[in-house]
Amino acid sequence: MFDLETLCGWINEKKDIGGIVFLTVVPDNGIKPIVAVCKKGRNPEVWKVAKKLKIGSAVRIDGQYAETQISKKGLEFIPCKIVVVSEMSEEKIPIDFSGKTPFLLDTKLDYRYLTLRLPRERAIFIIRSEILKLAREWFYKNGFIEVHTPKLCGAGAEGGATVFELNYFEKKAYLAQSPQLYKQMLMSGLEKVFEITPYFRAEKFSTTRHLNESWGIDMEVGFIDNEEDIMRLLEDLIVHLVEGLAERCSKELKILNVKLKAPEKPFPRIKYDEVLEILRRRGVEIEWGEDLGDREEKILGEEMTKSGIDFYFITKYPWKVKPFYIMRENYLSRSFDLDCKGLELASGGQREHRINELVNNMLEKGLNPKDFEFYLEAFRYAMPPHGGYGLGVERLMMKLLNLENIREAILFPRDRWRLVP
Repeated sequence: MFDLETLCGWINEKKDIGGIVFLTVVPDNGIKPIVAVCKKGRNPEVWKVAKKLKIGSAVRIDGQYAETQISKKGLEFIPCKIVVVSEMSEEKIPIDFSGKTPFLLDTKLDYRYLTLRLPRERAIFIIRSEILKLAREWFYKNGFIEVHTPKLCGAGAEGGATVFELNYFEKKAYLAQSPQLYKQMLMSGLEKVFEITPYFRAEKFSTTRHLNESWGIDMEVGFIDNEEDIMRLLEDLIVHLVEGLAERCSKELKILNVKLKAPEKPFPRIKYDEVLEILRRRGVEIEWGEDLGDREEKILGEEMTKSGIDFYFITKYPWKVKPFYIMRENYLSRSFDLDCKGLELASGGQREHRINELVNNMLEKGLNPKDFEFYLEAFRYAMPPHGGYGLGVERLMMKLLNLENIREAILFPRDRWRLVP
């Protein structure tokens, strides 16, 4: 007598061949389909229930896994009881649960909850979950503590037109562009912090690489020598994430037809001036001191790919294109971007910890220091040299998984046009 097992999930496919009904079930949070084989000669009652089942129904099936596995589609399961937990109320299903019929991106996003019954879509978000788990493991192992900073703020981290403004009782407030100001303030009392957090940016982009609500892995470290300390920590994390995904998510990566190989350390460091020279050789001229746009980043990525390099740092940016909190070095900055295959994944550097210099930076950027008094106050109490970065989760996923659109990497995207579901 074998112990019965219970299988809960949804019917993605049904194949009725005379005295046998094959039910392809996508189980709970699993990735591999399970095929329930219902034979009339073995269990007539189960067979009758199976014949009447509608595609998409939620079921609970008691039974046993077959001793001999023949099906190539999934694990074979021999049911002894099928309970229909819930049936589809809609006659027309917007998604082909078999996965054979492609659908538009907008359909995918409108019915994200249904697409999660498909192995490919599940694989993406299982991997996303594992990325965040691996990141936390790395930070804890390296002596960081996790913090949570406000998402309703009295000032934006970078100010300007990219903040979402809202009414906060009798005052104006803003959705946090990043945890930048608060994680810096924490350097007055803690040495190593990290946060996995949403970003809100009111950028009017409608590209394949921009979102108005995204998620980032942020960190800040005190008592550093320079931005190199931060770059070393970031490349260590990237290697840890890639190695961890390759080890733990082999089934999901196979479904996505992705092979991951950890990049070698140290990642190349390319100075801003060197980037401009590479662009000139490709016939692209930008004025010194201008920030790199999507086009320039893509061209640089193409050139790096020719050398077999996926991950690389861009360093020594002109200070005028960087936020006020980045430390100056004459007309340059102690900042960096981490790019992968032509897409910026992270931005970071050494911060300005000297209050007088910080105030001067604000004034030069056209900001009023009085609006940031809550932030500046922390710099009056022996603020050590510090630095950090913000790493975009969806952008990292986009490059690691070869996704064509960043909206594929987040469950319910928020962009200029999409506010529901």
